[in-house]
Amino acid sequence: MDAAVSISGLTRHFRDVRAVDGLTFDVRPGELFGIVGPDGAGKTTTLRMLAGVLRPTAGDALVRGISVARDPEGVKRHIAYMSQGFGLYTDLTVRENIDFYADLFLVPQAARPQRLERLYRFSGLGPFKDRLAGQLSGGMKQKLGLSCALVHEPDIMLLDEPTFGVDPISRRDLWLIVHEMVARGVTVVVTTAYLDEAERCDRVALLHEGRLIALDTPQALQQPLTGHIQRVRTDDARRTRDVLRRQPAVQHAVLFGDAVHVTLQDPARDWPRAVAALEAAGIRILEEGSAEPSLEDAFIQLVGGHRD
Repeated sequence: MDAAVSISGLTRHFRDVRAVDGLTFDVRPGELFGIVGPDGAGKTTTLRMLAGVLRPTAGDALVRGISVARDPEGVKRHIAYMSQGFGLYTDLTVRENIDFYADLFLVPQAARPQRLERLYRFSGLGPFKDRLAGQLSGGMKQKLGLSCALVHEPDIMLLDEPTFGVDPISRRDLWLIVHEMVARGVTVVVTTAYLDEAERCDRVALLHEGRLIALDTPQALQQPLTGHIQRVRTDDARRTRDVLRRQPAVQHAVLFGDAVHVTLQDPARDWPRAVAALEAAGIRILEEGSAEPSLEDAFIQLVGGHRD
């Protein structure tokens, strides 16, 4: 099967900073593919190159067989690109924004009523079609951005952190829209710093400082984890993390909401020592137990290995 997106040695420098460093991987047709990493990992730069809005310093990527280095304008006919910032017109209504993008992409007039009805249905924007875009909530603005990007029915969708800064309900709604797009056969490449969201993807590329450190399904990436994950909730999660990080027996200690995930090589031997360190620091344990390893645990171990 030909790749929908094929990346080979993709590199981008900004003066002395190598934001993206020799990425090589393929995205399959109809795949929900995640590019995952913390701020500064190179996610947005990678997506901007795939969208044809930023030229690579070296390497190339083929989008539907078209080179982003040699023919960036040719790429744009096959994709929709949704950037992090709200890039629509705040003084136009929801309907006027969608119509404007339909005009830009030369969507035939005869096809518009059916497409609008579908976009309104899965975005929930129908009741707000006459509201100014500037008066929408953050989550609704993101849904409008998706609707405008989808009006010309692209083959490939590039989404740059589409749920950044939106409420949990809107995050869920946005992911429902993304999954419906994939079910229709659209290839989706999405960047995110939320590793719980990345677990929704078919495959994920983990980036660290512009480099690819792992690529596989979320489930496969969690399999080779070494050590035991202990979850502990205390009356001071941040102090708990800091105290545990100073213990020789603790491999990793990471915040997970109001709890801390602690990686231990031998829990029977090492956890009592960790508990004693917390008690000596005056930290009260409220809850403790084993935890299933998550994609975030896998990422932390992989990044730790690369730092070493």
